[in-house]
Amino acid sequence: MTENKFPKILVLGSTGSVGEQALDVAAKCGISVRGISAHRNWRRVADQARALRIPVVAMTDESAARELRAALADTPIKVKSGNEGLLEMIRESDAEFAVNSILGEAGLLPTLTVIESGKDLALANKESLVVAGELVMQSAIEKRCRITPVDSEHCAIYQSLRSGEAKEIKKLILTASGGPFFGKTTKELENLTVDDALAHPTWSMGAKITVDSATLMNKGFEIIEAAHLFGVGADRIDVVVHRESIIHSMVEYIDNSVIAQMSVPDMRLCVQYALTAPRRTPAVIPPLDLVSIGKLTFFAPDEQTFPLLGAARRALAAGGASPAALNAANEVAVNAFLERRISLLQIFDTVLRVVNDMPHAAGARTLSQILDIDREARERATAII
Repeated sequence: MTENKFPKILVLGSTGSVGEQALDVAAKCGISVRGISAHRNWRRVADQARALRIPVVAMTDESAARELRAALADTPIKVKSGNEGLLEMIRESDAEFAVNSILGEAGLLPTLTVIESGKDLALANKESLVVAGELVMQSAIEKRCRITPVDSEHCAIYQSLRSGEAKEIKKLILTASGGPFFGKTTKELENLTVDDALAHPTWSMGAKITVDSATLMNKGFEIIEAAHLFGVGADRIDVVVHRESIIHSMVEYIDNSVIAQMSVPDMRLCVQYALTAPRRTPAVIPPLDLVSIGKLTFFAPDEQTFPLLGAARRALAAGGASPAALNAANEVAVNAFLERRISLLQIFDTVLRVVNDMPHAAGARTLSQILDIDREARERATAII
């Protein structure tokens, strides 16, 4: 990227919360979007493609691709279909940068394809690093690909790390909103519903990630993600509950100085900085008014009531595909919860049982082995449910 020029970009997962905000930032900053992708929501993709004059789009659902192709028949927009169509779009695009906001494990192969094609990556798909963090980071090093994080916590750390050198880091401090169930006991969680879980106090996100926030699984995934992104062991990554969601994360240095990044809770800032770093460009979010906020509070996370945070630390320590098994079991369990087939507490039980029954996952290292573990964990979780 030259000094006065923004990169041309792809937005993968354009109909999700982060994808929509990425397109909003691109429009406001005059960034050229060369391609977008989604799974089934072809109507929204058709609107996005027309509005931004996007030359090529990909729908991983074949029937949705057919519908989209018909809807865009009066335009020169190319429509690619299926998972291979998505990967083909990435490989063929003249974009220099890709925003990956695809949900879940489905984002892994697109992440690897972006890197292999020599493009830089703005990563909002944390599962890429949870499932195969070692492979992703090694590939990025080999291809000299820059990965900039989009998650608010990792974007905050990425910015705060500009205040010191890697050897000067004492610890990373991830902030957590605590979700809608902050302060609840295990007994109080027994009868809480899907609607209760989706009532996040701060952020507007997709259903799956909102449930993960409620169970603190999302924060566990972020520990794993941070360890890979920044080369810091789990023993030097702390979590603190910060209900106001104003401080997005912090870095403590060896002189006990703590550098924090603060802003109103709006993901558009994270997308903007990921696309323009290390430069800063005029704001796309409202300013922060500390006087109106009044106070900032901090609490220790309740890992006894919310055991998946500790499970993530153990999976990271075990290594190999242990985090992949954790993620796969969680995806199956959360989907069952959203379909109202299991309770919130059964998410915990399902995930913990699967991970505890798969110690062999730690020995998986190659992509094919990791994907085998992923499939096994999904089968085990489905059987339990």
